[in-house]
Amino acid sequence: MNESVTVIAIDGPSASGKSTVSRSVAKRLGFVHVDTGAMYRAVTWKAIEGGVNVEDNIAVIGMLHTVKISFAVVEGTVRMLIDGVWPGDAVREPRVADKVSIVAAIPEVREILVHHQRSLTSLGNLVVEGRDIGSVVFPHTPYKFYLDADPAVRAQRRQKDFAAANIQTSTDAVAKNLQTRDRIDSQRATAPLQIALGATVIDTGHFNIDECTKIVVDHIRQQSTRRGATTLS
Repeated sequence: MNESVTVIAIDGPSASGKSTVSRSVAKRLGFVHVDTGAMYRAVTWKAIEGGVNVEDNIAVIGMLHTVKISFAVVEGTVRMLIDGVWPGDAVREPRVADKVSIVAAIPEVREILVHHQRSLTSLGNLVVEGRDIGSVVFPHTPYKFYLDADPAVRAQRRQKDFAAANIQTSTDAVAKNLQTRDRIDSQRATAPLQIALGATVIDTGHFNIDECTKIVVDHIRQQSTRRGATTLS
């Protein structure tokens, strides 16, 4: 990691508000936003599109070694392109959401994507969201946060996302999917979902976006001042 670059790590389960808060924080500070979960969803999407059995680790790893991964920054957010293609909203479809935790649990997939994630410090200061950012990807950053919310709140949020995208599903189905993903993500052997050592925990169910953003930014600035850093304004 480039020591001159500031990385803000924001972890948490699905629909905890990571993406919304991370984008808001990045915009407020003028940092580049990185959604690592979208990277795992993109790999899952590519496997599904190519007819690869996502439960066959060897097949998924083989596919990943045959594609070209590149990155572009669009409106302050990093996009991961696979063979030059950005899948866009397709990575949010239920067929991808149902399988992404399986793909993300494959150690070799995580190793490849973590390498790419760390390389993004070449873009400058980052706000990076995911499930293992503060614990594995950037464990030495002093700026770590863990966002969470009541399961019912998270299910309602995800259901609204699907409805906005005209994707038909039910709140019960969404809740069951989130429970399954939580279990897989928390119990996987490699880089499980957990609160990173030293992370500040925020219950996003108690605050709106602006309030959450202010909590994160104020905390970062306080830490920066104590450390004598000058990268934040």
